[in-house]
Amino acid sequence: MGTPPHRPDDRARSPLLRTKSVEQSIRDTEEPEHALRKSLSALDLTVFGVGVVIGTGIFVLTGQVARSYAGPAVALSFVAASVVCGLAGLCYAEFASTVPVAGSAYTFSYASIGELPAWIIGWDLVLELALGCAVVAVGWSGYIRSLLDTAGATLPQALAGTSPGGGFGFDLLAFLLVLVITGVLVVGMKLSARVTSVIVAVKVVVVLIVIFAGLGYVKSANYHPFLPPAQPTGGKNGLGAPLVQLMTGYTPTTFGVWGIFSAAAVVFFAFIGFDIVATAAEETHRPQRDVPRGILGSLIICTVLYVAVSVVVTGMEKYTRLSVDAPLADAFKANNAPFWAGLISFGAAIGLTSVCMILLLGQSRVFFAMSRDGLLPRMFSQVHPNYGTPYRSTLLLGVIVAVVAGFTSISELSELVNIGTLFAFVVVAIGVVVLRRTRPDLPRAFRTPLVPLVPVLSVAASLWLMINLPAETWLRFGVWMLVGLVVYFAYGKGHSRLGRGR
Repeated sequence: MGTPPHRPDDRARSPLLRTKSVEQSIRDTEEPEHALRKSLSALDLTVFGVGVVIGTGIFVLTGQVARSYAGPAVALSFVAASVVCGLAGLCYAEFASTVPVAGSAYTFSYASIGELPAWIIGWDLVLELALGCAVVAVGWSGYIRSLLDTAGATLPQALAGTSPGGGFGFDLLAFLLVLVITGVLVVGMKLSARVTSVIVAVKVVVVLIVIFAGLGYVKSANYHPFLPPAQPTGGKNGLGAPLVQLMTGYTPTTFGVWGIFSAAAVVFFAFIGFDIVATAAEETHRPQRDVPRGILGSLIICTVLYVAVSVVVTGMEKYTRLSVDAPLADAFKANNAPFWAGLISFGAAIGLTSVCMILLLGQSRVFFAMSRDGLLPRMFSQVHPNYGTPYRSTLLLGVIVAVVAGFTSISELSELVNIGTLFAFVVVAIGVVVLRRTRPDLPRAFRTPLVPLVPVLSVAASLWLMINLPAETWLRFGVWMLVGLVVYFAYGKGHSRLGRGR
């Protein structure tokens, strides 16, 4: 790509804000022991995006937000959340086409803002993807146990997450799922892509069944009122209240216009994962062209499916009667269609498998990129001589996530995952503006339109959803960031390859 224009040596700047040039990032991908194998196409990336996005959100959150926040207008909440993701997606697409290197927001931040911000966002992504994978694995285990119960087979309580005494046991199914997925990821990206393609095909068919089979049960009366009148929430006190409530003293309402946006902050979890497409840039044949297509294509497909499903389900069953745990399947049960209900439950269990796989894939690539830069031990950035995958980081993280999934007793960590993702969106949007100013000479196969307007809108929309999350979520997030700073100053700063001039 040539030599970058002369500018002050980054090592002469504050060590915390030294940046790693795009050219150096790309050269690092050519080191034989640390080079990932290129095997993915635009179709593979789109499948990955759809595979991770269509999961817990569409199968579970639809009923919760319709019943508690927006009524039939939940379709508009999905649109609002998709707009936030679309703004971020445009920023991700430019970065991924300019810096086609593993690591996603971490790598982008390192090239534009500096080492410490890059470390913070990388540390944030490791937490976000680990928690997301563990929680989805536990959800998958619940679906499988339900199907086993239907078939007359039952796991011992101690191996199903609860002990006979009512305490917490070990979730064997969740543990085994993560280990199997880890093995598939170690063997190779192409195998992972093939497995994911089959799973995604099954999942999309199930979603289409919900849409087209459900149309026959839609009753127009269930849409009235489409936007229920606003109602006081009663408010939450202390750290359980949304941060915006503590900041302004205003208690948000459910339903009404505010309810649509409150619901958007919740259903945002349903879109998490499209950014993982960017973590696979280094393993793509033509990343400058294919990664933007994969990111934006998967977002468009999932938004259309989400809106269609929410419209059909709220038409099949009055929003006040929608199930919170399994709204899609239970809507068919309420309309005396048990066959479709069982098929949807099966599809949900299959679909969550791909979500776990791609979350673990994204986490291992971020960890790999941080290791290759020396911010984590370099041994974890070595690739397998035969499979061309970062097997050490994949195995380490796979075992940790499997154990967390086996012992976890927390059913809802979506808020913590949400705040981590939104924080990454903010950093990437800022990075686009910074890199446009510092490196206008870089070739950009995809350019975010209307810069700086689109990045500014992305930051504003992400911050708005963040302040609608509970204050306790911000507190937990802050604690994890403090732990990350301790690790950086104790190890990463001193072992940084950039800091050592390598």
